[in-house]
Amino acid sequence: MQLDRIAVLSFDCYGTLVDWERGILDALSPWRARTGLAVDDEALLAAFAEEEAAQERETPSLRYDLLLARVGARLGRRFGAPMREDEQRAFGASVGDWPPFPDSAEALARLARAVPLVVLSNVDEASIRRSAARLGDPFAALLTAEAIGSYKPDLRNFAYLLGFVRGRGWPREGLAHVAQSLFHDHVPAAAVGIPSIWIDRRAGRPGGATPPPARPVAPALRFPDLASFARAFEAARRGRAARGDTDLGA
Repeated sequence: MQLDRIAVLSFDCYGTLVDWERGILDALSPWRARTGLAVDDEALLAAFAEEEAAQERETPSLRYDLLLARVGARLGRRFGAPMREDEQRAFGASVGDWPPFPDSAEALARLARAVPLVVLSNVDEASIRRSAARLGDPFAALLTAEAIGSYKPDLRNFAYLLGFVRGRGWPREGLAHVAQSLFHDHVPAAAVGIPSIWIDRRAGRPGGATPPPARPVAPALRFPDLASFARAFEAARRGRAARGDTDLGA
């Protein structure tokens, strides 16, 4: 991948820009404390990954805050520690409170000065607006599972992204997708021919709040965080400008 040829960037939000593992654990902490649940963080995140993916397959059109409440109920049943209805609702409503990674807002602001940024996220409209505000609102568009009617890794989500890019008149060949989850993002992006950039927030550690990928996938580039990607992106564009090529896309 030539970073200086990118004309539009699409992003996963939760896990890539927002620390959803921290957000999930914080939102589940009242239930864990009340029930005395003796499960460590990694085991709980792995259980969440399985239950969320299963719920998304079963109810692909259910709004994410409501879906997340059902995931809470599933976790309660799984661990023999039933989650009360008020706890389920609070979990579902917590998404907009999940904290951005420390480098996200600044890196996004720098990237947005060069190319349009689009979010492709597995959440509801209200939650993504709250998260976008916490990230400084640098996005040209917010594309959600609520609007699309399915959840990543469904290929319909990436077809929707491609249709949106085409409708804006942006070059399809200039699109790159930036994400943490191999399962939700990199595998389906590869299936529809979108090059992807891996923000490996877990530093190569398997597990966490995402299932393993359905099949092997090789993202075009890999960075440990968003700040590193932003620096490499800016350096590539400066190099192209120094060569006298001013056609830098958007």
